[in-house]
Amino acid sequence: MSATTQTVDREAMDALVERTRREIDDGLLPSCQLALAHRGEVVLEAALGDATLDTRYVIFSCTKALVASAIWLLVGDDRLDPSIPVMDIIPEFATNGKDVVTVEQLLLHTGGFPRAPLGPPDWYTREGRLARFERWRLSFTPGTKFEYHPTAAHWVLAEVIERISGTDYRDFIRVRILEPLGLTRLVLGCPPDEQGDVAALSGCGEAATPDELEAALGVRELPVTEVTEEVLLGFNRPENLALGVPGGGAVSTASDLALFYQALLHDPRGVWSSDVRRDGISEIRNGFPDERGVPANRTLGLVVAGDDGKSAWRGMGYTVSPATFGHNGAGGQIAWADPATGLSFVYLTNGLDRNVLREARRTSGIASRAARCVS
Repeated sequence: MSATTQTVDREAMDALVERTRREIDDGLLPSCQLALAHRGEVVLEAALGDATLDTRYVIFSCTKALVASAIWLLVGDDRLDPSIPVMDIIPEFATNGKDVVTVEQLLLHTGGFPRAPLGPPDWYTREGRLARFERWRLSFTPGTKFEYHPTAAHWVLAEVIERISGTDYRDFIRVRILEPLGLTRLVLGCPPDEQGDVAALSGCGEAATPDELEAALGVRELPVTEVTEEVLLGFNRPENLALGVPGGGAVSTASDLALFYQALLHDPRGVWSSDVRRDGISEIRNGFPDERGVPANRTLGLVVAGDDGKSAWRGMGYTVSPATFGHNGAGGQIAWADPATGLSFVYLTNGLDRNVLREARRTSGIASRAARCVS
């Protein structure tokens, strides 16, 4: 059955909402919000716990899909070739061996500087960011492996957008993407006086024990990365939300983000070049293994579920089609679209679960139920 003939399954949607209610009723998470969209319309939206349908959430790395789609616009406008070195656009970046890094490698997380530091106060000004670019060093040869770049690569992509377009990257995204799509609740760079509806983030629960980690993952401790609870809670600060961190600082309702993914599926308003959009949502350019040995399945900015039985490892559950694409975010945020069913799904929460194993199980359970919501 094709996506155009399938209809939504109300019983399955009820089951999905009940699954998302579990952590709220147990007192683990303060709130969550979810949305399913189909054929360009929201067919299910729900807010549980201390939230309403108007509440917005920090979507963390779900932001990366938005920035990637802005890069696609420049490619479609014939103003950017992703294969060119970043130094051709940002000469300040071409230090310490980074002259070989390409724009494509930034999107694929193969650029070689995954842990390059950039935070307050340097990230508040363009001068501070460029000074950091100059000081950054490579930790591996670009293009030789995958290692997730939580924020560094997307700061460079934001500067690429600004250099080519002559427009602030946040304004470029708003004018070229969000306004044409009518998405007023999805914002990158939210002014302090408009943050009253953004759910405050909080840490929740206890971390997994070494025994639990060893039983599930074969290790007794996880490596310390840039994505710590302290860093994530930093998005409770008004100045950080106003900044619009391109790797993880957007805010949205679940419905607006689900409709953004509907646009990536169908693009009825012709925002993107069809060939570039199709490439961005489907062409796997990075199959290097991640730290778990699972192929990254990265397109120019997104992740594809794949047909290797590892879709749940990529944050999309067990029941999506292999062509499903998306990008989840820290703290358990889920965002994807499935071309086989025409569904897009988003789940957002302001509770940062300290137990990574429980968060992963929740993601798989919720995403798997969402994918069954058509018949």
